[in-house]
Amino acid sequence: MNHGMALDILLPILIPLAAAALSLICWRSRALQRGISVMATTGLMVAAVVLLVRVYDNGIQVMYTGNWPAPFGIVLVADLLGAIMVVLTGITGLATAIYSLATISKAHEHYGYYPLMHLLLAGVNGAFLTGDIFNLYVWFEVMLVASFALLILGGERAQMEGAIKYVTLNLVSSAMFLSAVGLLYGLAGTLNMADLAEKLAPHQDNPMVQIVAMLFLVAFGIKAGAFPLFFWLPASYHTPRVAVSSLFAGLLTKVGVYALFRVFTLIFPLGDSLIRDLLLGMAGATMLVGVLGAAAQFEFRRILSFHIISQIGYMLMGLALFTPLAIIGGVFYIMHHIIVKSNLFLISGLVYRLQGSYDLKQLGGVYRQHPWVGILFLIPALSLAGLPPLSGFFGKFIVIKAGVEAEFWWLVAVALVVGLLTLYSMIKIWAEVFWKEMPEGSTASVQQRGGTGLMVGTVVALASLTVLIGVAAEPVYQLASATASQLLDPPGYINAVLGDRS
Repeated sequence: MNHGMALDILLPILIPLAAAALSLICWRSRALQRGISVMATTGLMVAAVVLLVRVYDNGIQVMYTGNWPAPFGIVLVADLLGAIMVVLTGITGLATAIYSLATISKAHEHYGYYPLMHLLLAGVNGAFLTGDIFNLYVWFEVMLVASFALLILGGERAQMEGAIKYVTLNLVSSAMFLSAVGLLYGLAGTLNMADLAEKLAPHQDNPMVQIVAMLFLVAFGIKAGAFPLFFWLPASYHTPRVAVSSLFAGLLTKVGVYALFRVFTLIFPLGDSLIRDLLLGMAGATMLVGVLGAAAQFEFRRILSFHIISQIGYMLMGLALFTPLAIIGGVFYIMHHIIVKSNLFLISGLVYRLQGSYDLKQLGGVYRQHPWVGILFLIPALSLAGLPPLSGFFGKFIVIKAGVEAEFWWLVAVALVVGLLTLYSMIKIWAEVFWKEMPEGSTASVQQRGGTGLMVGTVVALASLTVLIGVAAEPVYQLASATASQLLDPPGYINAVLGDRS
């Protein structure tokens, strides 16, 4: 393995880890911590793009740590799905870092906001790039520790309540994940994902293998916020600072989705199995429950939190249908959703900066006072609802077309109804926050602090990306298509990691 290539895979994990360490060293200097934050996330994004280009041009990249060959040593593997996820982490991380300059108070910075943010990004990228299922567990825990600390930063009562639900269910998930890893090691004697895929291939009908697959389904389903174990998400995502909410909304549940895609294409390929039927049911229920929950809410960030759940349903639908077109749709949907959802949370923070509340009943008149904020909201909102020519339209269209081709009519019907209800929710936010007059006796007040320009710049950049993915849907589709081909070709992954031993 050429060392330049090895560095390409390591950098997306090393940069945020180094930034977290440096931020701790510069604990007393707020300016240095902020500078490190922007420089490190910019570096992370550049490193991520370089890695994606290399994987796209040269195929799956593998790094053997300590020069131990797989499956004995720990490997880092970057295939197209992992590399795309790392790029999306870079984009979200940079947006959050810049937005945080305007919105994170001195007190929160003093509690260790920046080191925790970098640690979270390192955990997320570690999960996307590891080729070892136990290390996936380790990176999940790094992420959980960092996200829990970010969630309770400042220690307000609502945060504590949300954090307890968040951490309890995520610990249940971790316990199941660890049990599954232990059982898997007992069955196969290895934890390298490529080696597992090879050793378990002849034994997919073994009841023990199916039980382990079920454990993974539940553990990752909880992490992804899928039905029926999603209630930790709307209970917690609206409680921390809005920059933290945005980072969580963009990335954390997608790590669960990524793990489902990885495990159920490589180690336990779905085929016509009970797991596939369960996933199809979970996808439909997740879409429906999420969107109905959103329709009932009147708090800006709670509505958006429920929408995370409903949109996860579309990604699971892409995986559960398990046709090449459906996997393309799932990957395209993940790419679109991370950017749109992070942006919607950032816009809710912008509205809070302008009017001092997240409660729809207390808000109003934003479009009259600040028409540009209204337009910036409409771009990701209509994309989330799936209106052309925005990115969400193509994501939904591909997934639904795959459902029609596979003749899962009930799931297609659910997906279409959920799209309409999503539009209803977005129109509700538009009508309440942007269109109606500011209500009489509203307690909302303008929060005047500097840095609004940075907030707007971040939102504009992400909104532009959403439009770009829609307008340039063809190259993004080609990338998703190449990713789906890799995912549906486990021997290609196995040979890249273990070497061609035929």
